[in-house]
Amino acid sequence: MDMTLTAKIKIYPTAEQAEVLKTTLSAYRQACNAVSVVIFDTKVLAQAKLHDMTYRLLRSNYALRSQMAQSVIKTVIARRYRSLKSNGHEWTLVRFKKPEYDLVWNRDYSIVQGLFSVNTLEGRIKVPFEPKGMEQYFDGSWMFGTAKLVYKHNKFFLHIPMTKTIPTVDEHNIRQVVGVDVGVNFLAVAYDSQGKTTFFHGRKIKHMRAKYKRMRKNLQQKGTASARRKLKTIGQRENRWMTDVNHMITKALVRQYGERTLFVLEDLTGIREKTERVRIHDRYETVSWAFYQFRQMLEYKARLHGSKVIVVAPHYTSLTCPKCGHTEKANRKKRTHTFCCRTCGYTSNDDRIGAMNLQRKGIEYIVEETTKA
Repeated sequence: MDMTLTAKIKIYPTAEQAEVLKTTLSAYRQACNAVSVVIFDTKVLAQAKLHDMTYRLLRSNYALRSQMAQSVIKTVIARRYRSLKSNGHEWTLVRFKKPEYDLVWNRDYSIVQGLFSVNTLEGRIKVPFEPKGMEQYFDGSWMFGTAKLVYKHNKFFLHIPMTKTIPTVDEHNIRQVVGVDVGVNFLAVAYDSQGKTTFFHGRKIKHMRAKYKRMRKNLQQKGTASARRKLKTIGQRENRWMTDVNHMITKALVRQYGERTLFVLEDLTGIREKTERVRIHDRYETVSWAFYQFRQMLEYKARLHGSKVIVVAPHYTSLTCPKCGHTEKANRKKRTHTFCCRTCGYTSNDDRIGAMNLQRKGIEYIVEETTKA
């Protein structure tokens, strides 16, 4: 099965090359806006017709090279107007504000002698890049797709979709099952087939979330234009931080348990609605954590390492005794994060109980899959 990941590669142009890239990005953005106006006015989305209507304009007014002009047309059609139609949004004029440029592999960019060769208004330039931590994507086994040149925070990046055929691990070859309960007090609790538990503590993370919450509240109360700009900056910073935390935890899980592991997660779809019952004081920290992002990261990393992730229904995972099977709401005390079975007396941390029950569901899944006729 094919797997596609987007690698974000930082490139290091010289000062002169950087100016050429900025000029190219600016011309590309202006050209996208020009084509956007044509589409908005005519409602034409057929690429061949738009090519006839705009190609000469793009070449003469914005000095775009032939391939760039064609990329502009494709970019505006695909990224904006078709998404508007498919999402049922009103027909509005789409504006391109960010300095971005779509590059087709082997036409607009390639790798030559360890450098990226990038097409610009002034022809090809060769720039070094930082492959550290991404060496595996440059071993020749990955296919490069249409990249995006991005200029952000005075730095240049290539966002490159990379595709490779990676076999899915067969259930018959699974050697261990790990239940992973995700939350806020413990970002993740993993329980494995050897009965060992690993806790990823979340207290510092929770305090940081509370700090962001206070900052956001203060800025919202000000309501000034500068406060709104600051709010946006803080939101972006918080998202980057959340992504980094999820990356570190999922990476640690995959490294710790190795290949042929089945990771079992709760299906937390709809977590925002479910947490409306959480105390108002704790609601922001609970609702806003990126659980789905955690799942996506663990899925692709597990697959890269010959493992697998499944999600199961979350019902009663923290209320069911993993020893005797007794299920009762009174088994769990949320305030103290403890579990005590009312029938057999088994006691433990409630998140650990969740991980244990998820691990059991994973075993049931393996048995079911391997005994099918």
